[in-house]
Amino acid sequence: MHNKHNIEELNDREKSILRSVVQQFIITASPVGSRYITKKYEIGISPATVRNIMADLEESGYINHPHTSAGRVPTDKGYRYYVDSLMELKSLKSSDKGLITKSLKAEITETDEIFKITSKLLSTITNQLACVTYPDIESGIFEKLQIISLTSTRLMMVISIKSGLVKTITLEIKSTIKHNQLESVQRLLNERLSGLKFSEIRNTFKDRFKDVDVKQKPVIRLFIDSVDKIFKDDRKTENLILTGARNIIKQPEFENPEKFEGIIELMEDKDIIIHIIEKSSEADQGSVFISIGSENDDIKMRDYSFISKEYKFGGTIGTLGIVGPKRMEYSKVVAIVDYIAKMLSEFLKKPN
Repeated sequence: MHNKHNIEELNDREKSILRSVVQQFIITASPVGSRYITKKYEIGISPATVRNIMADLEESGYINHPHTSAGRVPTDKGYRYYVDSLMELKSLKSSDKGLITKSLKAEITETDEIFKITSKLLSTITNQLACVTYPDIESGIFEKLQIISLTSTRLMMVISIKSGLVKTITLEIKSTIKHNQLESVQRLLNERLSGLKFSEIRNTFKDRFKDVDVKQKPVIRLFIDSVDKIFKDDRKTENLILTGARNIIKQPEFENPEKFEGIIELMEDKDIIIHIIEKSSEADQGSVFISIGSENDDIKMRDYSFISKEYKFGGTIGTLGIVGPKRMEYSKVVAIVDYIAKMLSEFLKKPN
């Protein structure tokens, strides 16, 4: 997957036993004993050898035993090794593919609607908490701006972005501005800013308008003072759709009241998920991002894994992914996240 972690190599026996422990724990949610591994996974080595290897794996930090049990559970390091080196990606069931295609084929007129549908789809198929961010205005290309005068001291800007997204913002002005001034400033802004990214506009705005006419000065001044506000995506928390609380709490982990409260807290504090999504955007583009347990910065995410991928919408990008207990079926979830991101990008390509 992404960012291969520097973990020492395991030999074949160790690999097959670690794989068995992870897979078995994913299925049952209860610690895995060496006798069980010997019996179920017919590795062709004696129970004593399996015990020794499990003890070695525990010593190297790949598995651990909960204090009340002789069985072992994977550690974050064990899961990481598994997703990087041992996991075979599952191909999607045709029923899942059918459901995805059908959901994304619906006659959807509102772009917002499609992101809600996608989030629902993700949580339904994976039984985890799904998150989808709206396309990031920041990554889009500025197309045009309209200035509408609401009252003598309030202006509204309507900013269009190449992929069809629109942002509106209202600004207060100190002195009144004549209508024809607004028109000429609007023309000037569109001539000089069209085709630029938001970040470029913010960083170079002042330089681009050094030479403006005295008559246009007051409006341009207003833009210079508010350029960060106008050309910034400030809707981060509203930008996130979270779906699937009902699905995720069916997992055995949440029979524990503390864990149950933890996931509710996580859903109420969207910033944590936004933060991890921002971190995921630093990963290789086009690949699936996986962050496991303690690899997540926030302490509230320590019991969870996060799997995401970016989708494309015109010149902009958004992210979709899932949050769930570390004991999740990675091979299946990764394949689903990957497939839905591709299908959503395809869907959004179509002319509305």
